[in-house]
Amino acid sequence: MKKSRINPKSSGQLKIAALSILWLLAAGAGLWFVSEYENTPGIAASPTVQFPAGSQLKRLPGRPTLVMLVHPHCPCTRASMGELELLMAQTQGHVTTYVLFLKPAGFTDDWEKTNLWQTASEIPGVRVTQDKDGREAEFFKAATSGQTFLYDADGQLLFRGGITSARGHSGDNAGRSAIVALLNDGEAEQTETAVYGCPLFNKNSECSMPQ
Repeated sequence: MKKSRINPKSSGQLKIAALSILWLLAAGAGLWFVSEYENTPGIAASPTVQFPAGSQLKRLPGRPTLVMLVHPHCPCTRASMGELELLMAQTQGHVTTYVLFLKPAGFTDDWEKTNLWQTASEIPGVRVTQDKDGREAEFFKAATSGQTFLYDADGQLLFRGGITSARGHSGDNAGRSAIVALLNDGEAEQTETAVYGCPLFNKNSECSMPQ
C-alpha cells in the first residue's frame, strides 16, 4: 500500500492562500474601524437659546456672532479650520467671529498656540483667543472640539453643530451651508448638525492632555 505524500508546492500555495485571506480580513477590519471612527460624532453641545450671560466675548451691535470652541491639539479640527476659512469668505465679513482655544490650568505657556492657532489667526475676520480653564466652553456647554454656534444680532441662538461632514474631512457639508445661508439669506434648512472632533475635557481622548 502506497503512502500519500503532500506535494511541497501545493502546501506552499495553501499557506500563501491562507495568509492572503488573513491579510484581507485584517485590512477589511482596519478599514471598517477607520470608517466607524471618522463617522462617529462627538458629544453635542446643549447651549441656552440666548448668548451666555457670563461670557466675556463682546458682541458688536447689529451683527451676528459666530463662536467655535477648539482643543489646540485635536487633529480632526484642522478640517474645521479649512471650512471656517471658506465660510468667512462666503459671508463677506457679515459676522463677528471668535475661535476659542482651550487652555487648562497648570499647563505650560503657549501650550495652546499650536499650528491650529496659527491657522485660525490667519483667517481674515477671525478673532483668536485663549479659553482659560475652559470657562467659555462651560458657558456655551461645549464638549467637542470644533463645536460651532451662530447667534443673531440680538443674541438668539440660530445654529449649533459642526462644520465638517466627518472627522478630519473637508468639503461641502450641512453645517457650513446652514451658517452661510443664515447669514446671507436669513434662513436655512438645518439649524443643528453633528460635530466631529476630540473631546475638549477628556484626558483619555485622542487629544490626551499631558500628565
